[in-house]
Amino acid sequence: MGAETVRQPPTFYALPGGGWRDYVTLLHLPYTAWHLSYVALGACVSSEFHPDRLLQALVAFALGLGVAAHALDEYRGRPLRTAIPDRVLLALAAGSLAAAAAVAVHAALATTPWVLALAALGVFLVLAYNLEWWGGRFHTDRWFAVAWGAFPAFVGQWSQSLRVEPSGLAVVAAAYFVSRAQRHLSRRARDLRRRVASVSGELRYAGGRTEPLTVEGLREPLEAALRALSWALPFLALASVLARLGQM
Repeated sequence: MGAETVRQPPTFYALPGGGWRDYVTLLHLPYTAWHLSYVALGACVSSEFHPDRLLQALVAFALGLGVAAHALDEYRGRPLRTAIPDRVLLALAAGSLAAAAAVAVHAALATTPWVLALAALGVFLVLAYNLEWWGGRFHTDRWFAVAWGAFPAFVGQWSQSLRVEPSGLAVVAAAYFVSRAQRHLSRRARDLRRRVASVSGELRYAGGRTEPLTVEGLREPLEAALRALSWALPFLALASVLARLGQM
C-alpha cells in the first residue's frame, strides 16, 4: 500500500540547485551553527572568559568545519548533488584550512604554542573524517561525535583558561552525546531522503484505525527534531555568551 518514488532534496535545508545556492547549501548552515555552539558553550563554562579568544575559536571552526570539512565531504561523494567543480571544492577546503591555521598562529603568538597542537589535530580530523582515510576508520558515528562535538567544546573551554577544567569536561561529554543523538537522527533521515525509493505498508492501531506508511511520514519526525535542535543549541550558546558578557 502507498508507494512513493518522488526524489527528495538531499537535505531539509538544501536550496534549489544551481549557482550561488549550491554554495549556501554546501555550508550546511543549521548544522554548522549547531556545532559552533559547542565552542561557545565550552568557553562560557570556563573559569575565565576572553571574548577575543572565543571569536578566534569560532572563526577557526567556521573555516575548518563550516567550509573545509563540508567542501571535502561534497568532493568525496557529492551527497548534496551540487554542481560546484571539484577544483573549486578543493580550493575552498585548502584555502579555509590555511586561513584557520593563520588564526591559530595568531592565537598561539598571543597565548601559548599548544594552540598549534590543537590546530594540527583539528586539521587531521577534517581530513581523516571527510576523506575517509584508512578505509573510513575515522568516518564513524563515534568519530563524528568526537570531531564535531567533543573537540569544539574542549577547544572552547581550554582556549579561555589554557587548562582543562571539570566544567569543560562536562560540556565535552554533553557535546559528544548530543552529537551522537544528532547522528542517529540524521543518518535515518538522510537515508529516507537520498536512498529509499519507495515505502509500502500501514500502521495498525489497537482501536482498529490504520495509517498508510509514507516516506514523508517516516522522515518528518526525524527532521523536525533536527530542525528544533539546530535552533535550540545556538540560542543556548547565545544566552550563555550574553550572560558571561553581562558579568564583565
